[in-house]
Parts: sequence; C-alpha cells; structure tokens
Amino acid sequence: MKLCRFDADRLGVIVDGCVFDVSDVLDTLPPASWPRPLADALIEHLDDVVARIAAMGLPSTGMALSDVVLRSPVANPSKIVAAPVNYRAHVAESEADAEINANRSVLTIDAAGLFLKAPSSLVGPGDGITVQFPSRRTDHEVELAVIIGKSCRDVAEAAALDVVAGYCIGLDITIRGPEDRSFRKSLDSYTVLGPWITTADEIDDPDHLRLQLAVNDAPRQNANTSQLIFNVRKLIAWASEWYTLHPGDILLTGTPEGVGPINGGDTIDASIEQLGSMRVAVTR
Repeated sequence: MKLCRFDADRLGVIVDGCVFDVSDVLDTLPPASWPRPLADALIEHLDDVVARIAAMGLPSTGMALSDVVLRSPVANPSKIVAAPVNYRAHVAESEADAEINANRSVLTIDAAGLFLKAPSSLVGPGDGITVQFPSRRTDHEVELAVIIGKSCRDVAEAAALDVVAGYCIGLDITIRGPEDRSFRKSLDSYTVLGPWITTADEIDDPDHLRLQLAVNDAPRQNANTSQLIFNVRKLIAWASEWYTLHPGDILLTGTPEGVGPINGGDTIDASIEQLGSMRVAVTR
C-alpha cells in the first residue's frame, strides 16, 4: 500500500495516481499524551491502520496528486540516521572535489560511521527547500529512505528487513564547508521525505532499485541501490548496534555520484523505482 500525508495532516492512499482520503481511520491511533512517545503513532500502528483501510474500502472518488500538497509521510521520527559516502563512485567524486571534501581526507562509511540529522529538518515535497545561506554552495543528494516499523536493538542482518515499515525517496540537502556534517545538513527543510510510504510488502529487494535526480530537467544522479557499499540490511543492523530504533525512525542510506549545487528558483525531480517520483521547489 502507498500511504501519504497531505494538506492539513490528512491521510491518503495512492492508487493509479489519485489520492483517496482515508483520514477517518486515524481514530485507530491512541490519543496523544504527555510526554510524547518516542515512536511515530501512525508507523507504530501501521499494520492496524492498513487492515482497517482494507476492511473499510476506499472512497468512491479520489483527488489528483496535482490538487494536494504532499507533506512528509512520517510526521514524528525520534531520529533521522544517515549514511555518509556509501557509494564508491561518490567516494571518488568527493575525493576529487575540494568543495565537497573541504580539503580533508574522505572517510568511507566504515571509518566515518553514521550521523544524525535533526528531525526539525524534515519536510515533504510540497513544502519545498529553502536555501538558508545562498552565498555558500548547497547540494542535493537523492537517497533511498528506510522507515523503521518496530522498536529494536541489535538486529541481526538476516532479520533486518523484518523491522522495516516501508520505503520513501529521501533528499539529503547539505551546505558544503568545514563544519561537522550533522550541523551542515540539519537546517530547516534540508531533509525531504516523500512522496509517500510504500509499505515493505511491496518491495521484494530494496538493494536493487534505480534512483535518479534531475535539476531543472537536467539529469544529475542515476544509480542503483545495488551499488551501496553497506546494503540496507547491514545499515539497519549497524545502526541498531548504536541506537535503539523506534517506529518512524528514518534511515537515509547514502547518495550516489552526481551531487551538485541547487539555488533559489530551481526545481528538483527525484525518483526511485517502485517508490514513485516527487518534484520539489527550491527557494531562498
């Protein structure tokens, strides 16, 4: 199933390019309380929500995607975990570009480790990206995003896909410079997630998906997740060694070669095989 969050926090199912409003099923979720749980409520109860939608059926009419504003399909992740330099061609690209490497040695993922992005950086494709410091180079990075579906720790690689709720397209936006990676990547709107969650049962192999990105219709990135240095299973297992993962946590798996600058007025088109595509406006 493909589930989106749209307009003023409505829940939709995507079928044949149309959005069907199923927000009535949200009364399945427990009432919010203080302190807020670490897990995202929708993702924590996703199986119940999907079962209720199946039992209830879809409305008789839907809306065109062009008539709604797509928000981040995950509203409240406890953390966004990201993988740096996880494609070999991007390692070579980073080593060759002084603006990317900031005149420092480029560490591969096994040496660099994972990093965290602020949840406050999260937006949907309909919200767009605002370049905060236009005098500095700001780059796009398209990535497969994995949405964790169960609270877990020390997950074995062989069982890693069992804790996945679904998959999305992710954009990891970054300012180039000498500062810490998390600092440069955690600005408001610098994590774009969308266009919807494709539930895990629809994806047989997350390690064999084509991902592409264009800026102003000019191709920039074109690769396959089969080229990941640490594949999805290994990333989940490794992340869970360091952190307890909660439903709704987002794992960005790394970007391939072809990263490049974006500026106010640009339009980004990103797609991942079986997960859809999204158009994101860049402002300043």
